[in-house]
Amino acid sequence: MEFTVSKSDLVRELGLSQGVVEKKATIPILTNVLVEALDDQLVLTATDLELGIRCSCPARVSRRGAGTIPARKLLDYVRLLPDADVHFKVGENHWANLTCGRARTRIAGMSKDSFPELPQMPPVLGEFSIGTLASMISRTIFAISAEESRFTLHGSLLHLKPGQLTMVATDGHRLALVERQEDVPGLEASYRALLPRKAMGEILKFASAVEPETPLKFAGDENHLFFQLGDRLLITRKLTGNFPDYERVLPKDQPHIVQLRRDDLRSAIERVVQFADERSHAIRIRFAPDEAKLSSSLSDTGETEETIPATYSGGSVEMSFNGQYLLDFLRVIGEEQLEFRFKEPNTAGELRPISTESAMLYRYIVMPMRL
Repeated sequence: MEFTVSKSDLVRELGLSQGVVEKKATIPILTNVLVEALDDQLVLTATDLELGIRCSCPARVSRRGAGTIPARKLLDYVRLLPDADVHFKVGENHWANLTCGRARTRIAGMSKDSFPELPQMPPVLGEFSIGTLASMISRTIFAISAEESRFTLHGSLLHLKPGQLTMVATDGHRLALVERQEDVPGLEASYRALLPRKAMGEILKFASAVEPETPLKFAGDENHLFFQLGDRLLITRKLTGNFPDYERVLPKDQPHIVQLRRDDLRSAIERVVQFADERSHAIRIRFAPDEAKLSSSLSDTGETEETIPATYSGGSVEMSFNGQYLLDFLRVIGEEQLEFRFKEPNTAGELRPISTESAMLYRYIVMPMRL
């Protein structure tokens, strides 16, 4: 195998594969990236058996072929090369010889024979913009459970149906729900799947490298989900099991609504949570006409209290929440105003951004704490 490729193109595509490459050498071949030189392009493939990425870039191929090269070592070295073309030549002994300017380097590779074969993408189920999916992921990924025993909560539920995309994540203490009214070309029936957290993170990396309007093709088979963005393909195993019936826990009767400025609430919580318990991050919020009072105290450290303006006309009520949970929501919304809805002090609170975009509904439900 012999080819020449632009350093910048190679670094860009190799960078996308690093989140997938196996870090531990329990299966040595998984620490490598599969390099395939075809007619006029270089195809790079990486997998950890749960997640796989295939991407490509233009190349001048002198001799077709394939081999595997240590992914991290290759990226770390090529990134340091001058901005020029890099010439690769891989011999029968699987060593890769790299030439760039006056630099000459040899890297020990491995045969492609033991590299896992990724499944083929089935017919496309639907198509939507990468920006749409990335926006939904960023608004739900932080609510995914980190508890190993709750395997079905290690990702988000992706629910596609004609005219609507829905994504839901929960860890049992909070729930993030995004519903977007949007036509999905090609989608003929409802489709549900559990998308793992790691795959969601890689999709966000895909999105950061292209324009938000770039179309993303989606497909799925019995065990895998497929996301194709131009010449890049992400393949992930589905999470197995049943996602909780989230519609049953969505609050339906919330007579009390408080309107707040995002920046006011976020800044106040960031300061107040400094005096909250390090494990629970519990803070108190007291709503009264035209104001919200936030407070926390630690017997051995100190206490703090802040008052911010609010639009509220109900009776005085005090609730306690995990301040970090509230900050997770406040840090991903772009809207300047939000609503805090609740029924009673001991019931779940719900936050919603006040948005002019009627096509999207974002609901964030947080269970109260007892202090």
